[in-house]
This record gives sequence, C-alpha cells and structure tokens, in this order.
Amino acid sequence: MPDHVHLFVRGGPDFTLSSSVGGPKRAMSVALKSPRLWQPGFFDHILRSDESYADKWNYIRDNPVRVGLVQTADDWPYRGEIVTIDRA
Repeated sequence: MPDHVHLFVRGGPDFTLSSSVGGPKRAMSVALKSPRLWQPGFFDHILRSDESYADKWNYIRDNPVRVGLVQTADDWPYRGEIVTIDRA
C-alpha cells in the first residue's frame, strides 16, 4: 500500500516487538533520508492459529484490490513474501 506497511513477525521467548520493529524503521528512514517517515507507535495483533494467520495474510494481500489500485492481488507489484531474518 502506498501509505502503510504490514509485517508478520515471529520471535522466540525473549522477543520484544517494539525493539524488533524499531531497527528496520530506523534503517528505512536513514536509507530514504526521511526522518519523519513513520508515525509514532504501531498496531499489533497476535495470531493464535493457522486459520488466523491465513485470514490476516489474505486480508493484507487483498488490500490493493479493495482500494481499487489493481484488479487482482497478483497484479500488485509490491505484494509480500515470507522472508526469514536470522539474527543469531
């Protein structure tokens, strides 16, 4: 979407969402030379089942269709993919 981003994030027992999201937000702000790129805070939602995951993934995937940017989700050039980031 042109005005927001969705992330699916998973972490271990000592995982802290705010610090995990803060790093990429800082990196993108620096790379784009835009210190005010992000609104303060963020909305998080805990996914508790495979069904919940699939529902949320499909909702996000269909966002560009709902707002009329493309005819099908596959037409959106910025559609997501699953990427594993290993910080170990």
